[in-house]
Amino acid sequence: MGRYIDEILQPGEKVLYSTNAHWIFYLPAIAAWILALILLVLSRSTTTDSLILLCLASSAVVAIAALYWTARAWFHRWTTETDVTNLRVVHKTGFIKRRTFEMSLDKVESVDVNQSILGRILNYGDVTIMGVGEGKETIETIASPLSFRNSITTH
Repeated sequence: MGRYIDEILQPGEKVLYSTNAHWIFYLPAIAAWILALILLVLSRSTTTDSLILLCLASSAVVAIAALYWTARAWFHRWTTETDVTNLRVVHKTGFIKRRTFEMSLDKVESVDVNQSILGRILNYGDVTIMGVGEGKETIETIASPLSFRNSITTH
């Protein structure tokens, strides 16, 4: 399966900038994997049988949750595309239930970037695109939001 943007390009239209959901979506999974590893190490460092069993069981439960969160974050990143072409802005999410947003560059009135402190440090944020007569659309937690904004506003 190819990229969505490659399937919808019009004749003479070129992709100028592409971004994706930021890796911060993996943060719950990373925290859970670390906790599962800590519980596993604790099970090896204790001598009480009931405590060993409790640590191993807890580690297994947390590892299952971590596996779920890892798969969920990967699937979200895999099914999300955000692109700027020489004619429009295109954002697509979903696989079976697909949601797309497209706005012609000449209809873009303003582009706002909202970043938390952590977002500024790790280079992610939310971008709100306001269009003339086309409403407002917010694209959440994308990587390099300032570069994305600049690719829209320079054309």
